[in-house]
Amino acid sequence: MLTCDGMKHVLVLNLVGLNRALIDSGAMPAVQAYAQKQRLLEVVPPLPAVTCTAQADMMMGCNANQHGGVANGWYFRDLAEVWLWRQSVKLIDGNGALESIFQRWKRAYPESTTAQVFWWWNLPGHADLCITPRPTYYADGRKSPDTHSSPPSYRLELQEELGDFPLFRFWGPGADIASTRWIAEAVRHTMRKHKPGLVMGYLPHLDYDLQRYGPNSSQAKAAAAELDKEVARLLEEAELLGYEVILLSEYGIEEVNQAVFPNHVLRDAGLLEVHPARNGALLDPGNSRAFAVCDHQLAHVYVDDPADLAKVRELLSNLEGVEQCYGSEELEALGLAHARSGELVLVAEQGFWFAYPYWTGNDQEPDFARTVDIHRKPGYDPCELLFDPNISWLKPRLALKLLGKKLGQRTMMNVIPTDTSLVRGSHGRPPSSAEMAPVWIGPVDLAPHGQKTTAANVFQRLAAVDE
Repeated sequence: MLTCDGMKHVLVLNLVGLNRALIDSGAMPAVQAYAQKQRLLEVVPPLPAVTCTAQADMMMGCNANQHGGVANGWYFRDLAEVWLWRQSVKLIDGNGALESIFQRWKRAYPESTTAQVFWWWNLPGHADLCITPRPTYYADGRKSPDTHSSPPSYRLELQEELGDFPLFRFWGPGADIASTRWIAEAVRHTMRKHKPGLVMGYLPHLDYDLQRYGPNSSQAKAAAAELDKEVARLLEEAELLGYEVILLSEYGIEEVNQAVFPNHVLRDAGLLEVHPARNGALLDPGNSRAFAVCDHQLAHVYVDDPADLAKVRELLSNLEGVEQCYGSEELEALGLAHARSGELVLVAEQGFWFAYPYWTGNDQEPDFARTVDIHRKPGYDPCELLFDPNISWLKPRLALKLLGKKLGQRTMMNVIPTDTSLVRGSHGRPPSSAEMAPVWIGPVDLAPHGQKTTAANVFQRLAAVDE
């Protein structure tokens, strides 16, 4: 669509967790109506079907064999450390050899601008306007909500218009529609004030209750209805401003009922080492013979000595809930033939997911285990979305902890459960059906070729010269 300024304008909304089952549930009338008027395609997600990998595929137009975003985190071998949720686009651009969708757009439309609103790989990013969550970590141990933007004035502008970003409602047990609503308003403001040719917004609301309670729960349906209202407002705004709209998703969330603990097996076998620190047992990856970085329904298993590979593979292949244990010779076909991948890759059976805990027996539980701490945990922990139901007088105790923080006291917010049976939804493995797969919805002229598309091809025609 060309607007009065003669420029092409496209809004891409990433509705995390959206699939045909939710569209057809009756809870999302605005999305359903839009899908009926546009082209709807099934998206074949990457392995793993997780945020960082899927968004890297979409943004770079290739899979992790090339871009290296093999999961939401991995083992940095040269540092002997596990890091999750790194944000730099330089981790996936092949030292500048790969071109992102924002760079392709600028090449196709040199006079146009781009905006990246909470999509990952955004610190730094390739868009003209970038904003992403980034808490302020004070020297006294406090953490407060904040964002990071490029240019810096963009952050200040959004704060003045919308107030502070509600970080503690973006992740953790308090996560709810407030964070998605703030992002939606940021997208609306950006379209109105800056009129970028390409605007990409990330709306995560379905990620919360579908993992907490399961995708078939009443809470999931309510969450879908809440998200639909935000999408409806953005669709209306886009029409007024002359934007074509693409709705898409990275993965579908499916029911789970049991966690798998590969690191427990490796610890008990004497292959995984811990450092008995004063704050509890800490994973010691550099001195471990084998350990797993667990990420939803996939785990990268790093094995230091090739002589241990057969033993580790046998141990983990026989573990209940493990559907596949792939070796390095199989990773090319999976899209994971990259130096960052583990020597082995585990995929969970349907209904199972991989939990990161590594401490067993006489090991002391680390102090971060019952807190929201996405950067210190060497694996993904969906229990962070929940309050521990076994804590008596939770609300008064939580209020006292928050008061203590406001008064400058060092207070540990250890209110998160370690009971993995509380988690009811997950993703990462291939979808069980077309109804559970992620989707692409948009105008025919922007639709990828074919009846379905891979994540790497969702923007196949977005930055192409008009056909």
